[in-house]
Amino acid sequence: MTSRTWERFTPAQRLARFAIYLAAVTALVVSMRTVQIVPEFLYDAPTQMADMFARMWPPDIAHYREGVHEALVESMHIAGMGTILALVMSLPVALLAASNITPIPALNWLARLILVSSRSVNTLVWAILFVAVFGPGALAGTIAIGFRSIGFCGKLLGEALEECNKGPVEALKAAGAPWPSIFLKAYWPQVSPAFWGITLFRWDINVRESAVIGLVGAGGIGMALDTAIALFRWNQVALILLCIFAVVIVAEIVVTKIRQKII
Repeated sequence: MTSRTWERFTPAQRLARFAIYLAAVTALVVSMRTVQIVPEFLYDAPTQMADMFARMWPPDIAHYREGVHEALVESMHIAGMGTILALVMSLPVALLAASNITPIPALNWLARLILVSSRSVNTLVWAILFVAVFGPGALAGTIAIGFRSIGFCGKLLGEALEECNKGPVEALKAAGAPWPSIFLKAYWPQVSPAFWGITLFRWDINVRESAVIGLVGAGGIGMALDTAIALFRWNQVALILLCIFAVVIVAEIVVTKIRQKII
């Protein structure tokens, strides 16, 4: 009988693993050279960070009412209105993307192209584009949030529609019910938990993003943060960062509680 020797990896497997490791190391080296990392800056980073945190303490609490509160409220309005705008625009796209509702491949692909286009462009890029169109302010931020959220809401809602049970739909069709009744009585009861979950989840995300888009002039707390950084008012920067952190934590708690109540 021929004796067999156990090997953890065959020669081909070892060669493939070596090739993968070599490609990863090569990609890392090329990336480091491309981004032009300066070792001296890395060595000095802890000192610079410590100096910046020392300048931030203590936060300028007195600045809140004068320069933070209004911008913070504006950010919440941008997140809320942007989410509502996204839901209004994403619903028809989701209906077109669901093949069981719109059995036309060309329209399905068109809807999916819209969803992918929305998700592939970052919120900051949308904000820059709409600031150029509408000028700096909350309007540009709201529309940017809305357009960025179409892909997220439309994709998840379209998938929820495709997963609906066909029984109630076929029963209403057999009874001769019009399409609005079929949607409200057969589809909506099945997708409403997903719809509200998507709404809450996206609003939670938009609260975070509304604090960032102000850095490019799209309104909200980000504009106050950008101004404080530009003027080297680090005590105000610390206050604004603490406010953003507090709002994000509160939004997370609120979303969790609402999901537990209605979903």
